[in-house]
Amino acid sequence: MAATVHDVFLLFGDSVTEQSSDAGGLGQLLSAAYTRKVDVLNRGFSGYNTRWAIPILEQLLAKKTEQSHVPGVRLLIIWFGANDATIPANFQHVPLAEFADNLSTLVQLVTDPSSPYHSPQTKIVLITPPPVNTLQWGAYKASQEPPEELERSLDLTKTYAEKVKEVGLKEGVQVLDAWTALWKAAGEVEGNLSRLSHDGLHLNADGYKVVYDELMKIIVDKHPELHYNKLQDVFIGFLDIDPVNYRQGLQKRQA
Repeated sequence: MAATVHDVFLLFGDSVTEQSSDAGGLGQLLSAAYTRKVDVLNRGFSGYNTRWAIPILEQLLAKKTEQSHVPGVRLLIIWFGANDATIPANFQHVPLAEFADNLSTLVQLVTDPSSPYHSPQTKIVLITPPPVNTLQWGAYKASQEPPEELERSLDLTKTYAEKVKEVGLKEGVQVLDAWTALWKAAGEVEGNLSRLSHDGLHLNADGYKVVYDELMKIIVDKHPELHYNKLQDVFIGFLDIDPVNYRQGLQKRQA
C-alpha cells in the first residue's frame, strides 16, 4: 500500500542531508513551504560517500514499467562530497576523478533513457559540499575519547565543490554552490563559519537557510513550475468540500 499520494522532492546525501530535517534545516524548510503540495523525503545517510551512494539510489528509485517511469519524484537533490573530500588516508575518501564519475552515475540513473530508473519528469539539483571550518571541527575531533586526528581541510573540500560544478555542466543539471554561498555568508573568513555550523562540518539553522535561499533561486530561475506558488494543494480546502457529495470532490489532484 502506498504511503503517500503526493509527488516527492527527494533529498539524497550524507549527514548534512540527514540532519536537514532538524528544526530550521533544509528539509524542514522545504516541508513547510510545500505542505499539502509535495512530500519532502529525507534520505540522508551519515558518513556515506558517492561510492556507497550508487547502490542506495538504485534501491530508492522505483524501476519503470511499461506504463510509467519513476513515479512522483519531481525533484531529486543530490548532496554529497563532504566525506569523499576527507584526506586520502581516511576510509571515507574517494579520489576526485572517481567522485566525479560517481556523481555522473547518480545523475544518469535518472537522465539516461536506457536506465531502468529513467525519469524525464524529474529535475535534478546537485549541491556542493559546504566549506569545513577546520578550527571548529578540529577542536571537536580533539575532544573525543581518545582524541582523533583532523581528517578534512578547507582547500580540499573546495576542490570537490568545484568538481561538482563541472559535473553539473557536463550532465546538464543545475548546481547549488553551497561552498561559495556559505563562504561569502561568513565574510570569507574561516573562523566565521562557526556562525553557520554547530560543529564545523554540519550546518545549523542559519547555514541551512543560506542553502534554502539558494535552492529557491534555482527553482524560480530554472524550474519555476516547481515553485510552491505554482502548485496547488493535492486535496481541496475544506471550504470547497460539498457536504452532501463529498466523496467525488475528495479525489487526488495533480499538484
